[in-house]
Amino acid sequence: MADLDLPVRAADPAFCADVLAGLAAPVPAIPARWFYDHRGSELFEEITRLPEYYPTRTEAALLDRYSGEIAARVGSGEAVIEFGSGSSTKTPILLRAVRPAAYVPVDISGDFLRESAAALQEEFPDLPIYPVEADFTRQFALPASVRAAPKLGFFPGSTIGNFVARSAVDLLRAMKENLGEGARLVIGMDRIKPPEILVRAYDDPAGVTAAFTLNLLRRMNRELQASFDLAGFAHEAFYDEAGRALQPAREVA
Repeated sequence: MADLDLPVRAADPAFCADVLAGLAAPVPAIPARWFYDHRGSELFEEITRLPEYYPTRTEAALLDRYSGEIAARVGSGEAVIEFGSGSSTKTPILLRAVRPAAYVPVDISGDFLRESAAALQEEFPDLPIYPVEADFTRQFALPASVRAAPKLGFFPGSTIGNFVARSAVDLLRAMKENLGEGARLVIGMDRIKPPEILVRAYDDPAGVTAAFTLNLLRRMNRELQASFDLAGFAHEAFYDEAGRALQPAREVA
C-alpha cells in the first residue's frame, strides 16, 4: 500500500517525541503502541487469524471453557474495562458470561476503536459501550458514568509478555490506578514455548507480521515526514534464550 493511499495526519507530539528518543537510545527502540494506527490495527487482526499465530485461538477456547467460572467469581453488573481492545473479537465471550453494566474499550487507534465499538454495539444493543481513545499503558480518564461502578479489567492477548519485567510492573500499576481499589483483572499470559513455535508465530511465512512492523516506518514517513526507504529494511523476530522470551520484532536495515 502506498503512503498516498492513506490520509496525511498532523504529527502527534508524543509520537514524535518517542521516535526521536527511541532512535537516539543506545539500543534503538520505539514503544509498541505506535504500531497501531488504523492500518497497523488491521494488519494485527490479520495476524491473529494466521495458522501460525496460536494465542488468539487458544485464548478464545480458554474463555469459552472458563467464562462461567469467571462469572461465578466476579458476579454481574460490573463495568468491563478492556485495555488495548483492538477489534474486541474475544470480548463477546466475556460479556455474555458476566453481563456487565457497561463496557469500556480502550485503544490508542481511535478510528479502529470506534469502528469496533460500533460493531459490538450491534451485537449487544442494550449494553452501554463507551470507547476511550487513550494509551492504556498510562493513566487515562474513564467516562464519568462508570467511575463509581465496580470494575473488571480485561487484558487478553498475552500482550504483557511484550514488556520487560520493570515495564510490566509499571503497566500493572497503571492498570490499578485506572481501575481503582477493589477492582479485578482478567489477564492473558502465554507460557514458555519452544523457540521454533514462537518465531513462526511472530515471523509468519505469509509476511503479514513483516508488513505490520514495517508499517511503523511507513507511518513515520507519512506523519513525521521521515524518509525511510522501506525496501532497505526487513522484519526479523528472534528468541532471547537467556531471558526466555521472544524479543519485540525489529526492522533490520
